[in-house]
Amino acid sequence: MIPEKIILGIDPGTAIMGFGIISVKKGKMEMISIHELILKKYPNHETKLKYIFDKTLALIDEYHPDEVALEAPFFGKNVQSMLKLGRAQGVAMAASLHRNIPITEYSPKKIKMAITGNGNASKEQVAGMLQNLLNLKEFPTKYLDASDGLAVAVCHHFNSGTIADTKSFSGWESFLKQNPDRLK
Repeated sequence: MIPEKIILGIDPGTAIMGFGIISVKKGKMEMISIHELILKKYPNHETKLKYIFDKTLALIDEYHPDEVALEAPFFGKNVQSMLKLGRAQGVAMAASLHRNIPITEYSPKKIKMAITGNGNASKEQVAGMLQNLLNLKEFPTKYLDASDGLAVAVCHHFNSGTIADTKSFSGWESFLKQNPDRLK
């Protein structure tokens, strides 16, 4: 019997940090939680980093994930923004490692590719596919950073080898061909 696995996915940021938590049991994914941390209200970067660390520890202590997956910082034009984003990711990593939880990073393109079959998909397309993949009647958040965190967790599951055929999806058509029971 395959044991349940819980995956915490994090989209790090210093303005908004999104996260999603899924459980996988017998090859079936289920969303446990999805939310965002609004960090804009904190007065300085150091306070934001402390809050990211504390909140990541709190999530780990509450949900007991077996693995943590993070979106890797992307290369942008603004070096200061990249440094801040890298620090946010590092703090989330440190919190995970502090609790001895293994971590994996995924590039934004790899995450989008795993979810939609298109590495250049929009945030809205990713959210729509997640709603379908997780069989949700409504997507539980209007914030797309939270869905990005959830996408990281789902990407990690798809890349962990627990469901072999999920990597072959090249888009909606491919997904529907392999999952005709999801078409309603």
